[in-house]
Amino acid sequence: MKPIVALLVFILGAPLPLTAQWLTQPTSGIPRTADGKPDLSAEGPRTADGRPDLSGLWLMRTPLAYLGNIVSDLKAADVQPWAGLLYQQRLEDLGRGEPGAACLPIGPRHIIGIGLAKIIQSPNLLVVLYEDLSYRQIFLDGRDLPKNPNPSWMGYSVGHWEGDALLVESLGFNDRTWLDAFGHPHTEALRITERFRRLDLGHMSIQVTIDDAKAYMKSWSVDVAMNLAADTELLEYVCAESNSDGRHPVGRTPNETRVKVASDILAKYIGDYVISPPNAALPVSLFTVTLVGDQLFIDFDGKGHFPLIPLSETAFSLGGSFEFVVNDRSVVTTLIWHTVERDQKAVRTSESTPARPR
Repeated sequence: MKPIVALLVFILGAPLPLTAQWLTQPTSGIPRTADGKPDLSAEGPRTADGRPDLSGLWLMRTPLAYLGNIVSDLKAADVQPWAGLLYQQRLEDLGRGEPGAACLPIGPRHIIGIGLAKIIQSPNLLVVLYEDLSYRQIFLDGRDLPKNPNPSWMGYSVGHWEGDALLVESLGFNDRTWLDAFGHPHTEALRITERFRRLDLGHMSIQVTIDDAKAYMKSWSVDVAMNLAADTELLEYVCAESNSDGRHPVGRTPNETRVKVASDILAKYIGDYVISPPNAALPVSLFTVTLVGDQLFIDFDGKGHFPLIPLSETAFSLGGSFEFVVNDRSVVTTLIWHTVERDQKAVRTSESTPARPR
């Protein structure tokens, strides 16, 4: 199995974190229902000065499509040509060169939303801790953003309150990280603005606005939902401990570049496939497979439109491996997403109409 497959599981927020947590560690000081479960719809806590208290362990629920393709809502013309070409090159080469494969920080992708995040709030500082030992400091003491910051992996962040919303502005990112799993780049001109709103005890929303005038023609926003991960705790994930060859991904091999699949076979795979994650805290996803010419594409929840690279007549690669299963009547019934942690099955629910033009 290629190193990039393991990377995809972490990048796309597959349900690894909650399966490895201390599920029997009760969260103290939160309201509970009569059966002892956390009352996630209860009123959210406030600090001594009346501000919403954002503290807690949160599971980020960014739509899968945005984790793979953060520019899903933009038009092709909104991506500067050099950035579009670099993205396409990274996609076709199966993610070769992604910093996370070399156990380097993933930077802004933490902000856009991956896995678990533990927030610790004080009057002048908000700290966010992540499983991979990355962290953010968001200064709330009234300071301004630096004029010429030294570029770093996680950037430099300041915040202020606007009513019950916390507005956070970040800049100073180096250009070594990617904005999404499959390779949209950014420059050191990247600025990210977040608007946090705690809706109740168990739910928080963040509107994330991305602005990089050197790579994209306009700014855009992505909505991230967060659910309180009660009765568990944050555990560390150290990439280098289990990543013996992740520093040397080879991309597509010569044999893989020679695999061709006939259009009539590819047409059998067109349709919608529903994948239900093993943990109810994670969203159900819809995979839509379409065919344009002789190229098979897959969308996550109606967004993304990623090319599936053929490895055989039934197996295709997009970072991880996707395999179509045919029953004894030659009908395609299932799409299996092979990952390091587990095989996840997406059941076919319908056949699509002819492929839409792109």
